[in-house]
Amino acid sequence: MGILPEGFGLVLDRSLRRFRNGSVLAGGRPGRILTLTPDGARALDTLVAGGEADAATRTLAGRMVAGGMAHPRRPTTHDATRVTVVVPVRDRVDALDRCLASLGRDVPVIVVDDASHDPASVADVCRRHGARLVRRTTNGGPGAARDSATGSVVTELVAYVDSDCTVPDGWLDELEWQFGDPGIGGVAPRVRPAPVPPERRRRAVHRFGRAHSPLDLGPDEGEVGPDRAVRYVPTAALVVRRTALEEVGGFDATLRVGEDVDLVWRLIGAGWRIRYDPSVEVSHQEPDRWPDLLVRRLRYGTSAAPLAVRHPGRLAPVELRPRATLAAVALLAGRPVAAAVAVASSAAPLARIVGPSGIPAVQAWRWSAAGAGWTVMGIGRAATMLAAPGLVALAATGRRGRRAATALVLVPPIVDWIRLRPDLDLPRWVIASVADDIAYGTGVWIGCLRARSASALLPAIVRSPDQS
Repeated sequence: MGILPEGFGLVLDRSLRRFRNGSVLAGGRPGRILTLTPDGARALDTLVAGGEADAATRTLAGRMVAGGMAHPRRPTTHDATRVTVVVPVRDRVDALDRCLASLGRDVPVIVVDDASHDPASVADVCRRHGARLVRRTTNGGPGAARDSATGSVVTELVAYVDSDCTVPDGWLDELEWQFGDPGIGGVAPRVRPAPVPPERRRRAVHRFGRAHSPLDLGPDEGEVGPDRAVRYVPTAALVVRRTALEEVGGFDATLRVGEDVDLVWRLIGAGWRIRYDPSVEVSHQEPDRWPDLLVRRLRYGTSAAPLAVRHPGRLAPVELRPRATLAAVALLAGRPVAAAVAVASSAAPLARIVGPSGIPAVQAWRWSAAGAGWTVMGIGRAATMLAAPGLVALAATGRRGRRAATALVLVPPIVDWIRLRPDLDLPRWVIASVADDIAYGTGVWIGCLRARSASALLPAIVRSPDQS
């Protein structure tokens, strides 16, 4: 838990709720409640409005930032931190050309050629853009390629950018100020699908990809971690403190997929904080055909088992809280009364806990009902990804079984369609989402067989304080 550095501003997270004249704060992830004195509430309001803050208020702000209840804002003045950009590449010369053109010549750039079939073309692109070239004679994958540049980096920060990405003007300036907080080990921008020519823009694969890219972690900023709203960030674009990289030993070169998740979680495990800042958007070339998109998802799925072995308990396909799960199962079984009773069994004790803080009982009911709803989503997505034969067997048990199986498959993509409002009609969105989940789940099973571990298939049982 850090302290908000002097000069930094603060903004409250949009999910934060304030009660009792602003002195009780509820929100963040994991969810928490903070109770302030009247003076503390006024000091917080002054800081959010852009005023000065004493050490106690900045300590409070640091707790709120760490808990996802608030976010830092750029100080009025700060000293720029030197950055070196590292770009791993294998072939993809045209994409590399676009990437280096977007990076410009204002910061040093190191390109690592990971044993391209045409190294001369890669070298020619580097010369034209003034980038330094490091050449590998054997292909080691993206993690090993990035590590190959480590000995050539002397700046305090390293920015990793994949060769199929392009960056906007001033992107580093919009991220590096956050390293004025000495506890920050890395900051990641949002990675969005790159624009495509007008003649391809209306294709369903592109419309689906714009709203469903696994690299796009959404519009909400925050701290990164396995128990956070943003669980990891990709190294398609990531700025990291060099001393933090050295502390954890860089990337795990044995991982061809998921090496970015592993690095981020090891940095967090070493005590560093990682932030996700979607105000900066980097463009990434997305697959142009359905087979390529689904094969990519399958490849990503193969990383689940190795990551689950390295980071036990952090990659469960779904989190199950006993009372929320009972409510979800009752809903899926078509028993709304039983579901309401299960929600009540969670809401009533929660209301007793939060009531003395001035939080109304209706808020406890909202939280409990939302927990049951998200549990239905999680069970449905996990079932579609990992247990398609089980869904078929469930559907064969009768009318209620068919209804439950149908709900498990259809509810998650329908809710996402309503929430994301993609530029794609509902039937094609549902079909594409289910195919995407099945492709990822197939990769998970392949990875589990290779690793001889079922860790990535097991749900996590999470108990609330009142469910001991």
